[in-house]
Amino acid sequence: MKKLALAAALSVAATTAFAGGMVEPVMEPEVVEAATSSSSGALVPLLLLLVVAAAVASN
Repeated sequence: MKKLALAAALSVAATTAFAGGMVEPVMEPEVVEAATSSSSGALVPLLLLLVVAAAVASN
């Protein structure tokens, strides 16, 4: 009877150790915001103006 009780106790202890199975931990992705510069809206027109000025100066 003692062996039966010991076997039952060990089987219960073993099943609780594996109670969830092996599952990959769920990691939430980090939210990364891109840094914006304050002159981003003025850069393209300035470059266009520079190209036009270079074209006018070469004529």
